[in-house]
Amino acid sequence: MIGTISAETGTQRTLGYLIEIGHADGGARCILDVTEAHTNRHDVLHGGIAATLLDNAMGATSSLTVDATGRTPFLTVSMTTQFVAAARAGQRLTATGRVTGGGRSLLFLAAELLDEDRRLIASATGVFKRAKLDRGGDA
Repeated sequence: MIGTISAETGTQRTLGYLIEIGHADGGARCILDVTEAHTNRHDVLHGGIAATLLDNAMGATSSLTVDATGRTPFLTVSMTTQFVAAARAGQRLTATGRVTGGGRSLLFLAAELLDEDRRLIASATGVFKRAKLDRGGDA
């Protein structure tokens, strides 16, 4: 069953993206309806927002490996992003994460950011580690 995580973090509330969990492939989806608030001075999606969507898709996918709710925190250790095409206001984008490997302490992931026509906007690879948060929220 597909579930949705919305308005959980300040970043999520500010940017307005949703996270979908529960897909058969085990990958989380990070979905954003692009508005002018998400564009840069060239009227295309800001690269930092594209990277944020990819990072969240991979982080939530990491969480799904240990928690069906997708809420166990994982930290991004490293991330490499490739920007392929421009996206504009009015488009719906979906970043999908997938686990590509890992061991006891680190997971390796990949993600793609696609528009409604399945055109590749950006892709990323990353290394993620399960967070052991203290009471103050620090890792």
